[in-house]
Order: sequence, then C-alpha cells, then structure tokens
Amino acid sequence: MTDIITESEEAGFASDLTQSVTFGDSVRAYLQRVRGGDMGALPSILGLVVLFIVFGLANDRFLSNLNLANLITQAGSIIILAMALIPVLLLGDIDLSAGVAGGVSACVMGLMLAEHGQAWYVAVAAAIVVGAVIGLVIGILVAKVGIPSFVVTLAFFLGLQGVPLKLIGEGGSVRVNDPVISGIANNNVTPLWGWIAAIAIVVAYAAIALLTHRRKVAGGLQHQPLAVVVTQLVALAAVILVVTYLLNQNRSVNPNIVIAGIPYVLPVVVVLLIFWTFVLGRTAWGRHVYAVGGNSEAARRAGINVDRMRILVFMSCSIMAAISGIVAASYVGKVSTSSGSGNVLLYAVGAAVIGGTSLFGGKGKASNALIGGLVIATIVNGLGLLNQASWINFVVTGGVLLLAASVDAISRRRRTAAGIG
Repeated sequence: MTDIITESEEAGFASDLTQSVTFGDSVRAYLQRVRGGDMGALPSILGLVVLFIVFGLANDRFLSNLNLANLITQAGSIIILAMALIPVLLLGDIDLSAGVAGGVSACVMGLMLAEHGQAWYVAVAAAIVVGAVIGLVIGILVAKVGIPSFVVTLAFFLGLQGVPLKLIGEGGSVRVNDPVISGIANNNVTPLWGWIAAIAIVVAYAAIALLTHRRKVAGGLQHQPLAVVVTQLVALAAVILVVTYLLNQNRSVNPNIVIAGIPYVLPVVVVLLIFWTFVLGRTAWGRHVYAVGGNSEAARRAGINVDRMRILVFMSCSIMAAISGIVAASYVGKVSTSSGSGNVLLYAVGAAVIGGTSLFGGKGKASNALIGGLVIATIVNGLGLLNQASWINFVVTGGVLLLAASVDAISRRRRTAAGIG
C-alpha cells in the first residue's frame, strides 16, 4: 500500500521542489513536467473518461450497474496479463508467448479438475508451476544463450499452441465446473463485505499517506503540500466508494432475483495491483528491474546480476500469465485449444502501453495495466453494445494502441530534449 502513495505522487501533482512548496507550486510543477513530456498515465485517464462519455451518450445501457459489473469482469484477465508484461517491458524486452502460456497453464488446471479429480488449489498450483517452468526456460534462453526475447517468445508463442491440441485434442474443450474457480468471474462479494473492504482500503491508504507526509515533514525531507495529499485522498476515496455503491445495487433484470455486490475478480485484481506496486516500488528487486531497463551495462557495473534479473522477470511474467489464464477460464467456463491465443496478447500489450508503460524500457508501473486494461475493455464492451461490426472493433483498438505508442515516442523525445530522461 505504501508504494501506491509514491505511484500517485508520480502520476499526480508530485513536485520537484522541496518542503515549502504550496499547492499552486505543485500544480505548476506538474504542468511543467507534462509540457516536458512526462505525462504518465494522464492520456489514458483522459481517454477513459472520453470513452465513458461517448459510449454513455450513445447507449443508455453502458453506464448501467449491470454493464459496469460486466465491464470489470471482462477487463480482469486483460489487466492481469498486462501486469504480467510490465516488468518485461521495463527491461526493454517483450514476451509474445504470455497469452498462450496462460492458456496452457489453464489447460493443465482444467484437466486436473475434470479428468483427475484434484482439488481446486492443487489444480491452480499445478497451473502456476507450469507457468513458472515456461518462464524459466524463456529466461534462460534470453539471458544465458543470448537469443533476443522477440525470437524466443515468438517461437514459444507458436510452439505452446500445440500443447492444448495434444492434451485436449483438436477442437476439444474442458469445462471448468469447480465452484471456486468459476466463482472468480461469476460470483460476487456480499454488499456488506464490499463496504467493509472499501472503507478499509480508504482508511488504510489515508493513514499511510498522512503518516508518510508527517514523517517527511519531521525529517525535513522533500514532500508535497498537505493540500495535495488530501486532494489525492479525496479523489481515491470518491472513486472507490462510488464504484462500491454502484456495484452493491441490485443489477438483476429479473425482479425475482437479486444480483448485487462486487465481482470477485475485482478483489483479485486489486490484491495483485497492490502486490506489484509494492514489489516494483519498494523492494530491491523492483529497483533492479528499473535499473536494468534504464541501462543494463550500468546496472551490471553496479553489481546487479542482470542475467538473473531477466530470468526472474520472465518467470514472474509467465506465473502472472497463468493467473490470467485461470481468470479467463473462469469467465468463459472452459479451457480449449484456443485459450490464450487470438487477440489475448495483443490486448494485454495494448493495455500496458495505453496505460503509460514505455516500449523503450525503464518507465512504467503496475497501475498502468489497470488503466490500460479498462480502456481496452471499454472499447470492446462499448462497441459490442452498439452492435458494431467486428472489423470496427479491431480498427478502433488498433488505432488507440497506435496513438498510445505515438504519445510514448513523442513524450520520450520531449523528455530527452528537456533533459528529464
């Protein structure tokens, strides 16, 4: 949780000035950084707002409680896979096999449940082990053998698609009927527990933010004005409480059935977001990832084991891909020979880049996956409600990704010209 404060500062009104800065100084410093190309997740946040307005005006069902819950559920696996890719992208590498690695892992889980009668936690553990092994092999080939990650992961992207064909059979599928696994995407937290969790998150974040601010003031360290900290707290609390309120309303179209509460997939995403935000921002491992991505030779000379970092990053990517595959299997209710293929990887890469992660390495954070994943899911969901042809979905999503990549390239050039890296 503590690193979320740092993330907010970097994405919000963080100031390069010290101690005596005012709220206005912080705003001006932030605007100056934006003009210098350090926009962070601002373009994707503005884009998400625009999409909500456009689709909300175009179809009154888009902003309904039922569709909001569907949107969150649809975005879950995309966000998790995008989170998986962010450490790899931070290194300046790419993992084209992440989607199918998740599909293979989910396939193993499905077979363990359906054909071998294993408990859900044994099947999930087996899926995660499969993901870890895939990532380990990829990491060794990239770090030790020296094959470019693009080539290695492209080979795995092609090769891993044969594994479900062998395990399930061409055109086959395996139903995922375990109540725990299927409940991830199809069941909801009770409204009471939803409110308890929402309030706990707001209180915990506020306590950490205010204590951190007080500690920095007492130590004479660089800090934001209290007004900025409070503004961030109010904004976060408003988002959390409004979303909780909407999801806790009855959204059933059948008056005889009550469907209310936060989909379980959302707490899963939040826990993973907090975990990766902490790991990347508050641990030595996370700092080493940024160091290697910024300048691998300088990191090596500083004593960082670059090869080991690459191996661990690819392993973490495939493990997260396995979790994404499990969530996707919960959503569709089965695993098949096409699980993890198709547009899965493209959507995840698009989510990471649209959210603000740089394709050039060294810049990005876990929250980028959340924002970018919501943008991708919003486009798919909104166009679906408008009954647009499939080709329009592809064209719009591709255009948004190209726009995000262009913003990334232009911002990088402006940051370099402004001397802020």
